[in-house]
Amino acid sequence: MAGPSQSEIDEAIANYEDPYLHKNLFELNAVKSLRCENGNLELEIKMPYACEGIHGAMQQILSTHLDYLDGVDSVHIDIQTEIIAHKVQNNLKSLENVKNIIAVASGKGGVGKSTSAVNLALSLAREGATVGILDADIYGPSVGMMLGIAEGTRPKTQEQKFFVPIDVQGLQVMSMAFLVTDETPMVWRGPMVSGALLQLLTQTKWNDLDYLVVDLPPGTGDIQLTLSQKVPVTGAIIVTTPQDIALLDCKKGIEMFRKVNIPVFGVIENMSVHICSSCGHQEPLFGEGGGAQIAQNYETQLLGQMPLHQTIREHMDAGTPTVIAEPDSEVALMYQDIGRKVGAELATKAKNYANAFPEIVFSKD
Repeated sequence: MAGPSQSEIDEAIANYEDPYLHKNLFELNAVKSLRCENGNLELEIKMPYACEGIHGAMQQILSTHLDYLDGVDSVHIDIQTEIIAHKVQNNLKSLENVKNIIAVASGKGGVGKSTSAVNLALSLAREGATVGILDADIYGPSVGMMLGIAEGTRPKTQEQKFFVPIDVQGLQVMSMAFLVTDETPMVWRGPMVSGALLQLLTQTKWNDLDYLVVDLPPGTGDIQLTLSQKVPVTGAIIVTTPQDIALLDCKKGIEMFRKVNIPVFGVIENMSVHICSSCGHQEPLFGEGGGAQIAQNYETQLLGQMPLHQTIREHMDAGTPTVIAEPDSEVALMYQDIGRKVGAELATKAKNYANAFPEIVFSKD
């Protein structure tokens, strides 16, 4: 029996639509090789964002479509990930060994920004990406504790000028907390804080990161301004709660990033509903619908609505975030979904060509 035609194979593959980018694999330029010989069909796919969690479903759906074709006896599908450096603000060059920087910010404190940043970074890593996280909250660094890094841990140095990030739970981690003690207050003015951020960022020997998540301090101050002017940021995420005062500050955060030409990938709404640990009753203690309304008003997306649940706090205090402690739980799967949404949104941005052009220096010689 003759094998299927090329058009039949292409049509079967095109029937699969990516659930996050809403395009077929040809539109995503994800089909890298396709061979069909003697009834054996081999398909190689490279996805533009980290999504290992849905690879199994992709293979099953595509195999089902292709198995129905006359003349196909076996189907082998290989799915990999190919993440590139995407365009950043003001045509800045990408940081060495870091393809994309994702800033996680909030207009005010106490909304679960660091919890979101840590679980987002872990989710992206679980989806198959190489991920780092930088704790840029100089005054109140907490990422180290949330990841279970013991107090007093110090990064190694390389060539007497680079910090080597600490590897923990699949992440490359750097924080000001690794350079001071828990009892050391950071009584610094704005310029010193901004300088510390740049030093931590540029003098850390990151190892070929697909994504670097930067956990910013709350507000719209010196660190945020320094980040937007001197650091190549691919996009930002705003964290809020449903409270009116938090939503007001959330708007300010979105406006700030837009003024400095950094796209906002979306909004994470924490503490959306309180879930009783005894009976499971859900109640929106802080209001409802605020995050969705903000996302709609600013033409961005609501990435997720995370519950106010006791286990989330317990996991963070224990240094084992929910994505690690209970990877199959509803909360962990919600974070995984947020990670894929962020990766997919980032993948829609143009490639960063700034690194391809040599720097031109004028000299009187």
